[in-house]
Amino acid sequence: MRKTIFDLLGRKGKLPVSMLTAYDFHTAQTIDEAGIDMILVGDSLGNVMLGYENTLAVTVEDMIYHGKAVCRGAKQAFVVIDMPFMSYQASVEDAVRNAGRIMKETNCQAVKLEGGLEYADRIRAIVQAGIPVVAHIGLTPQSVNTLGGYKVQGKSLEKAQKLLADAKSVEMAGAFAITLECVPAALAKLITSQTNALTIGIGAGNGCDGQVLVYQDMLGYTNGYTPKFVKKYADLHSVMLEAFKQYKQECEDRIFPEDNRTYEINEEVLQELFQPELVY
Repeated sequence: MRKTIFDLLGRKGKLPVSMLTAYDFHTAQTIDEAGIDMILVGDSLGNVMLGYENTLAVTVEDMIYHGKAVCRGAKQAFVVIDMPFMSYQASVEDAVRNAGRIMKETNCQAVKLEGGLEYADRIRAIVQAGIPVVAHIGLTPQSVNTLGGYKVQGKSLEKAQKLLADAKSVEMAGAFAITLECVPAALAKLITSQTNALTIGIGAGNGCDGQVLVYQDMLGYTNGYTPKFVKKYADLHSVMLEAFKQYKQECEDRIFPEDNRTYEINEEVLQELFQPELVY
């Protein structure tokens, strides 16, 4: 059976929760088979699937399209879908309408939105509409231009106090979980101890209630930049590259396809095909 909010919250302070991103049916199916607790359809698809420089160009339609595929593939994992840039920032009404679209059209279990105290009213309204919310504080990629790049957050006293206030604000607004991205480990552990919400870290140490990674990062799917907090559990880029190269060579050398991968035709039929036409 699919995991619920209560299953996940029951793990707080006991058994850490695992979470990975997915953007398509097959990956979601495989992650689900592995027993991963939660799947995030992140707006990171803008980077890893669509080739954008950042997440800002991702639309609600993009999230719904990929979210539908993931929800069809995951039967047990709790699926969370990101609300993309400008789908909730302008107004509470926009936030509720777009969160409702995402949940209704994908059949996901929750939505996630970035921001702390300044977006608590959006979180509250979405939760009141019957839609579970995962908050996201710390490094918020949709605000990358305001933050001045992808930097660790909360290192000064003032900014650490702001993160603590943000965590309490989003919890009071009704968020059942909080993603902490690129936050010093000790600060993330402190936030985790001071909230009843489930904390899910990404670059925030192992003192959180759970962890999330972009699956392409942890599988070594690309050979590009890898954040410090990512552990590569495989090197799929090298495996895929060698397979593609071998395929190319075997095509050129006529090694592939081998005889046992082809289909036969009756010899008599073949001979009939090559009979010269009668001339009268």
